Order: sequence, then structure tokens, then C-alpha cells
Amino acid sequence: MNNYDEQPRRVVNADVGLNKFLTKMYGWMAVAVLLSAFSAFYVSTTPGLMALFTGSYRIVPLIVWFVFPFLVSGQAMKRPSISFVLLMFYGLLTGGIMSMYALVYTGTTMVSAFVSSATIFIAMAAYGVVTKRDLSRVGAQATSALIALIVAFLINIWLKSSMIAFVFSIIGVVIFTALTASDSQKMKRLYLQSDGGATTVTGLALIGAMQLYLDFVNLFILLLQIFGGMGDRD
Repeated sequence: MNNYDEQPRRVVNADVGLNKFLTKMYGWMAVAVLLSAFSAFYVSTTPGLMALFTGSYRIVPLIVWFVFPFLVSGQAMKRPSISFVLLMFYGLLTGGIMSMYALVYTGTTMVSAFVSSATIFIAMAAYGVVTKRDLSRVGAQATSALIALIVAFLINIWLKSSMIAFVFSIIGVVIFTALTASDSQKMKRLYLQSDGGATTVTGLALIGAMQLYLDFVNLFILLLQIFGGMGDRD
């Protein structure tokens, strides 16, 4: 009798733990997004700060922006508290960099891109968590396609074709839509395979928040390019 009683109890506990993990991961990701939105607005309305991201030294924030995700993920399992601080700082930094788009796109375009990217993200993240289908292959294929797309984007810097860039942006949205679902499922699987320790769970939540934050930011940038007519102001 006791064995039958304990089995459902373990299932319930696992579900409760998973829900807490997902809440923590998506919650931290959402906080980072909100910090980015606040930072983008504040920097875009503060000429002195805007000069930091648009002046001759703008390459410095960009280099830091590319390096930070590795620092966040690298510290997550060792020093979760430091990783959390780095993630929040990264959200602020990203907002500062995104403020440059205020010089190119209208407010309406930016809001439309944000709402659209949020809608796609929420739908695909939910799908990744609840679906029984294994999305590992989808994630691997999307990652390979992303690498090819990055190379193509670099080539188009010299070609300077707005039509090619527009098509690449559409392809990019498809890629990050797939990555959002596969990354969500991957983090759920990693949690279920973990030892359930507090440090491990927190570390995994931070890694997932960082990865999903990048998925969202890239969705936003690509949709912004699509809605904004590739940089033309209305």
C-alpha cells in the first residue's frame, strides 16, 4: 500500500519542482527583458549615454555584449549569484545597444516588433515545454542554419542588398522560433535529469534564462528589421 502511495507523491513533487524551475527561469528572463526595455528608453532620452553607444567607442559595448553570455553561463553552475548579477547587467547593456535603433525606426515599429516577438516567444516556449515530440533534431538543424545565416549576413555586408537582407531576416525569425521551442524543451529535460540540488537548479535556470533571453532579443531585432523596411524611417 505504501509503495502505491509514494509513487503519485513523487510524481506530484517532480511536477511542483519543475513548475518552480520554469517559473524561476522564465521569470529571470522576463526581468532581463524589462531591464532592457527600461535601459533602451532611458539611454535613448539621455544624449550623454547615447553618445557612449553611438560614438567612436561604440565597439567597446558591442564586444562586451558578445562576451557576456559566456560569462553568465560559465558562472551559473559555480557562482549562481554572480551569474545572476551578470545576467541583469547584460539586460541593461543590451537595452543600451538597442537604443541605437531609436535613431533608425519609429516608436510604432519598435512596439509592433516587441509585441510580435513576445507573442511568438510565449507560444513557442509553451509548445517546447508541453509537447511530447523530441525537438533535439529541430534544435540541431536550427543551430546549423543559424551558423550558415550568420556567414550569409557577413557576406551581404559587402553586397549591400536590402532584398537579400530582408529575406535573411525572415529566415532568421523562423530559425529563432524553432530555437525558442527546442531550448525550452532542452532546459526542461536538463532539469528532470539533474540531481535537484538548489545550486544545480538555480544554475540551470540562469543558463536557460540567458539562452531564452538571446532567442527573444534576436527575434525582436529580426522582426524590427522586417517591420521597419530594413532601416527606412516612415
